[in-house]
Amino acid sequence: MLNVQLVSRAFLSAWIAIASFAVTPALAAETLKGSRTDKSTPALIYHNYCSVCHGDKGDGKSRAQNSFVRPPKDFTAPETKNLTREYMIAIVRDGKPGTAMVGWKTQLDDREIEVVVDYVRAKFMGLGTVPEVVPGKEAGAPATAAPAGKTPDATSSDALADYMATAMPNGLKGNPAAGGTFYNANCATCHGVKGDGQGPRAYFIRPVPRNFLEDQARNTLNRPLLFDAISKGRNGTEMPAWNKVLSDQEIANVAEYVFQSFIRPGATAKAEKTSRK
Repeated sequence: MLNVQLVSRAFLSAWIAIASFAVTPALAAETLKGSRTDKSTPALIYHNYCSVCHGDKGDGKSRAQNSFVRPPKDFTAPETKNLTREYMIAIVRDGKPGTAMVGWKTQLDDREIEVVVDYVRAKFMGLGTVPEVVPGKEAGAPATAAPAGKTPDATSSDALADYMATAMPNGLKGNPAAGGTFYNANCATCHGVKGDGQGPRAYFIRPVPRNFLEDQARNTLNRPLLFDAISKGRNGTEMPAWNKVLSDQEIANVAEYVFQSFIRPGATAKAEKTSRK
């Protein structure tokens, strides 16, 4: 029994050392000096900030994989190709509630976040070309903290406003009234009539349903991301893919209702900007 306790304590101590990096970015950056904070290439950023959970091969098979209630994302799985670049950037920047994924915006600037996402998408997901340098940080480039008009720690209010005003894909215009009828009949049972994730089924669901009123949701879920989540569902959750039973227009209606009612109360389609192709 004593040996078991000693082994358990040793394992716990080792795990705390690992988890301190995975769960608290500020502490990690302060503790892991030298090469651990080297951000000179996309590969090093991934190795120093991401591989401890997602693994060196991006398959989630890391030394920490069995210690999470919800395992790290396996970027080599075919279904990850459905993740948009914008969605991944938002998750790396702001984190993902209900998981061990924290936001890295206080440790990585916008360019570093974007390039490590591009690295993951190319290296592990087979999308695009693997980047070898961080834009603006090539040899001989002048040292700058972040892109003009932005700080390393947060996206500017203007940039956030532009991002959140992005229009529905494929030129769709959602009808919030029609979307509200569907939401209250089918979505509120999990997400709640107030969008707070407190529907009558929420108590029995793990991971818990999305709370649209949280700051992270309100600064991340623009119309295209809502449309994508409703359409394709979310692997590892009870969120179904509604594109099996709804048309694109009906999905846009629900997305618009959620956006105007919970994400950006009072927002209208007039505030949208042209979709980026």
